[in-house]
Amino acid sequence: MEKAEEYAVFKDGSKQYKVTKGDIVDIDLRDVERGQAITFNDVMLFCRKDDIRIGQPVIEGASVTGEVAGPVAGEKVTVFKFKRRKGYHKKIGHRQKYTRVIIKDLNLK
Repeated sequence: MEKAEEYAVFKDGSKQYKVTKGDIVDIDLRDVERGQAITFNDVMLFCRKDDIRIGQPVIEGASVTGEVAGPVAGEKVTVFKFKRRKGYHKKIGHRQKYTRVIIKDLNLK
């Protein structure tokens, strides 16, 4: 596997994502339209070839820019509850909603 020339680690909500240019990332659901640009300013690590910068906690002036591809649903999670010998059982399914983002650019000032 070839090492990426340039990558960044950014924080969105309570999650961190390691991305390179062209990656597709599913972030928590947001009310944004398809094709709209979205910028993440909480960049915690930025690596370009041999230049690695680590934020304390974030890097000032660094950002990750992406384009919203639209909403998607995650994998289905099935929850099955029961109590033995009581005749009680309950089956519940859930699909978490996400916003899919295509990473367009990694910026460092």
